[in-house]
Amino acid sequence: MAITAAMVKELREMTGAGMMDCKKALNETNGNMDEAVEFLRKNGQAKAEKKASRIAAEGIARAAIEGNTAVVVEVNSETDFVAKNEMFQNFVESVAKQALASSLNGGKDGEDVEALLAENYVADASKTVKDELVEKTATIGEKLSVRRFEKVTGDLVVSYIHGGGRIGVLVAANGASDDAAKEALTNIAMQIAALNPMYISDKDVEQSYIDHETEIIKAQIDADPKESAKPENVKAGMVKGRINKQLKDVVLLDQVYVKAEDGKQSVANYLASVNKDLTVVKFVRFEVGEGIEKKNEDFAAEVAAQLA
Repeated sequence: MAITAAMVKELREMTGAGMMDCKKALNETNGNMDEAVEFLRKNGQAKAEKKASRIAAEGIARAAIEGNTAVVVEVNSETDFVAKNEMFQNFVESVAKQALASSLNGGKDGEDVEALLAENYVADASKTVKDELVEKTATIGEKLSVRRFEKVTGDLVVSYIHGGGRIGVLVAANGASDDAAKEALTNIAMQIAALNPMYISDKDVEQSYIDHETEIIKAQIDADPKESAKPENVKAGMVKGRINKQLKDVVLLDQVYVKAEDGKQSVANYLASVNKDLTVVKFVRFEVGEGIEKKNEDFAAEVAAQLA
């Protein structure tokens, strides 16, 4: 049976596997689409371990909530193309549910991904999460990696997924759980996605962070002829002023609320205006691929090389 480009495209969209792998699978199965999928799974699984050295820096974040507990996970792929694949996205959704179930049953809070992978898979108890991960790696044709997960708990928990999964945010609060509080906390989750604060309040700021930033600011002052010539007490005031200004950027409650009508209202004042008892106790922000060194590849050149 003649294998057409349309058939290769269809199989690639179904599995996320490489074009040449799809073409080979269709040739081996005489164009039978179902058998071609099985061919990719069987042959890909044998190759799955070889993919371990590849860099998986794309992917998506997903969240799951039950009652007062929420979990966010990051699962990585090698390319953005696979991150948009429905099979991959469904798998990540199931991993989020798995992590939530694990957390509710006393599992470690993001401390042990390997333990999560060793659990019976929620969607099919006959295999482990790692078994499913290996199968998906085989079928999709790229290295996939469950990178991390974390949970929050509180009187009220909300999640926010930005950019199709590029950023995943959880926020937990105590003191209120009505609809107004939920709307406010969702707004704060969007603020966290956009402005990436490091701490909830001033009291959470680590001294090591202040010391490090102080050292940098002092070096900047010393490098400026005009500023370095100023009296020591003036320079000390400059350092303190710049540190305080910087803290307004990295401390959530001190940030200007992005929807503030006057352009000045802080997050703390916004929350108090909704409910004076509403208190943020924890937030988590996952940005896919952060901290992973990515390869700079020319995809067009790669495709051309495969077709040559």
